[in-house]
Amino acid sequence: MPSGILEVLLVDARGLRSTDSWNKMDPYVLIQYKSHERKSSVARGQGVNPVWNERFNFRVEFPGADDQYKLTLKIMDKDTFSADDFVGEATIYVKDVLALGVENGMSELKPSKYRIILADQTYCGEIRVGITFTPKVEEGDDQDYGGWQHSSY
Repeated sequence: MPSGILEVLLVDARGLRSTDSWNKMDPYVLIQYKSHERKSSVARGQGVNPVWNERFNFRVEFPGADDQYKLTLKIMDKDTFSADDFVGEATIYVKDVLALGVENGMSELKPSKYRIILADQTYCGEIRVGITFTPKVEEGDDQDYGGWQHSSY
């Protein structure tokens, strides 16, 4: 089963709905692929149009045991004296990127805009993300198992 590295480039977000009425919100993103999660830095004071420009790597197998090939990006607002606020969520299906990467030796989605939605499925902004998948080159099965050259006779 081929494996490789799925690299996620988290660029920025635009038009988020503010969860802070007093000052600018401090958004960050939880990026989840299957059971693995990464957290971006907090874009302090950047409000509804934050910029991150950060890269995150996930080790993936394709095809895997299940058919859930999606990245979930959950945008949160960091709060100091209360629980962090949910801002919205975007889902990116990466099955085609993985399949092309296995077939071609690499695949890339240039940074694109994805819709951010709330739990009630209403639109609340967009997030820009790029994705690259690079399969791990499998070592040939050229291990030396011994044979007549290694025989003691």
